Amino acid sequence: MAEMWLFDCGEGTQHQFLRTPYHPGKLNKIFITHLHGDHLFGLPGLLCSRSMQGNSLPLTLYGPKGLKAFVETALRLSGSWTDYPLTIIEVGPGLVLDEAGFRVTAWPLNHPVECYGYRIEQHDKPGTLDAAQLIAEGVPPGPLFQRLKQGLTVELEDGRRIDGSRYLGPATPGKKLAIFGDTAPCEAARELACGVDVMVHEVTLEQAMAEKANSRGHSTSQQTAALARDAGVGTLIATHFSSRYDAEGCQRLLAECREIFPSTVLAEDFMAYSVE
Repeated sequence: MAEMWLFDCGEGTQHQFLRTPYHPGKLNKIFITHLHGDHLFGLPGLLCSRSMQGNSLPLTLYGPKGLKAFVETALRLSGSWTDYPLTIIEVGPGLVLDEAGFRVTAWPLNHPVECYGYRIEQHDKPGTLDAAQLIAEGVPPGPLFQRLKQGLTVELEDGRRIDGSRYLGPATPGKKLAIFGDTAPCEAARELACGVDVMVHEVTLEQAMAEKANSRGHSTSQQTAALARDAGVGTLIATHFSSRYDAEGCQRLLAECREIFPSTVLAEDFMAYSVE
């Protein structure tokens, strides 16, 4: 079953939803990287609007310690509530969830407040079952094939035991994503990003301002690009540009990234990127 996940919820998120084909009522999970306002202040409004629209689909929030207190306080003091099941899970480093075909882990980053990046790994897809070979060996098609597709061993009426894993083709590796919160360069970053198909990472400032960026827990264009290169990333989606940069300035950031990692694109509002 397809799910809709949201990573971070800055101010105005619910209004941006109105300009897309997506609906907040379809959200299943929201992951918050850290509790700075530009990543969080849109959350109470989104939760309330989702309720006012009559949505009943359960929603789970994941984020650092303090997320539960923030949400509960905002709702309580504003006299607001949700009419749908809302679960808030405060995460730490390590496994966040492993369900519905995906595994999510949280990695601590280098920022003035507790901050995480999330690694999302799709489970490998089992190989194709060699039905023709099974039929040739006298295995009747039907419900047994479903179990064999899972790599299980089944017993036939004649007493033979058939190991499904022997009749499966090579598995298709699942896709991998790394979505970073704000961070200066740190040791965990390379492990978080290792071998992912897509890395979404901040590019707050240009390389000439590295000292300023790092002192505030942020990364530069070329630091992020070097991480993508060293971690064997497929595509870097650069985001979180300082407000000092206009459209022309953002193109300079892109050029600096591409000097080191050519497979870089700039994130834009409403951009869709398909991980093939």
